[in-house]
Amino acid sequence: MFAPNRYPLLFLTVFVLVVGSLGCDGSTPTEPDRDIPDVDPFEMNARLARGVNFGNALEAPREGEWGITLDARQFQRAKEAGFNTIRLPVRWSNHASSTAPYTIDASFFNRVDWAINQALSRDMNVILNVHHYEEMASNPRDHRDRWLGLWKQIAEHYRNYDENLLFELLNEPNNQLTASLWNEFLDACIQEIRLTNPTRNLIVGPVFWNNTNSLPQLQLPADDDNLIVTIHFYEPFMFTHQGAEWVNGADAWLGTQWFGTTQDQAFVTNILERAAAWGTTNNRPLFLGEFGAYSQADMFSRVRWTDYVAREAERLGMSWSYWEFMSGFGIYNISNDSWNEALRDALLPPATTAVAKR
Repeated sequence: MFAPNRYPLLFLTVFVLVVGSLGCDGSTPTEPDRDIPDVDPFEMNARLARGVNFGNALEAPREGEWGITLDARQFQRAKEAGFNTIRLPVRWSNHASSTAPYTIDASFFNRVDWAINQALSRDMNVILNVHHYEEMASNPRDHRDRWLGLWKQIAEHYRNYDENLLFELLNEPNNQLTASLWNEFLDACIQEIRLTNPTRNLIVGPVFWNNTNSLPQLQLPADDDNLIVTIHFYEPFMFTHQGAEWVNGADAWLGTQWFGTTQDQAFVTNILERAAAWGTTNNRPLFLGEFGAYSQADMFSRVRWTDYVAREAERLGMSWSYWEFMSGFGIYNISNDSWNEALRDALLPPATTAVAKR
């Protein structure tokens, strides 16, 4: 049996070598700290281009509870289809302690690492967010420090990942998280992340579920250029959410169609153009982080709406990420490894996808 008190110099040397190879939390860093390229946010936004949300997996209370467990095949299918970006919703709040320093479970960190690396290894961008932290909406003041504590750990953990990993600070702030509180919290969170990720592009959005109407209330630090602003778009809501089990009264909307008439198109265009005008005025790139129509809508309407929204976003200089790859809004069926080809082609028209892959 080795007795350190009999060989003090040898023990000290071994201790320094072992501990020195670990992070401050005992984890093994991916590599020593290195400089991350400072990519202009407009350039990065153009790189994001056409993305898809891997929803209902890591942001479920526990992965698998909502019927989706991630595997490598799904990332490969998304890459082969022509998507540039994976938006990865994560419910960190269910995998961290409730008291300071709000330690995130190491095994969950490992699972998120795996998912991120699945995308990065395929030359895809990854948007990592904090999703379904519901207490931040219902009781934001009491959960502010915990949310900041989560981001302190996330930012430190991924500080050496390349610029193709982006952080999205909070999905759809709403309810008691008012615009004034959110602006205050945002500033604190950005400052925390910048301690370890000074140039990484961050994604932030306005209150009221990232609604375009709330953009004028969003206040961002003027001295931070590496910010991309996200919006979500599900209009008209009675069409996109008809029959949605989580929306009160949604069954009454069943049968609502979207014909793509001049009036239908003008309604969509007006909202997106106002958002684009805000981006131009404030010199911030815009990312359409979520849009989609639920599977209870008829397929012809879903395809028409999806194609129109995606093309309008592109026309206005927005990158986008469709909600979602699998599950209720999905374009891919994991049970039989097949595509909803009409929806996939609405997002990624075959001619343009072929050009993009060259």
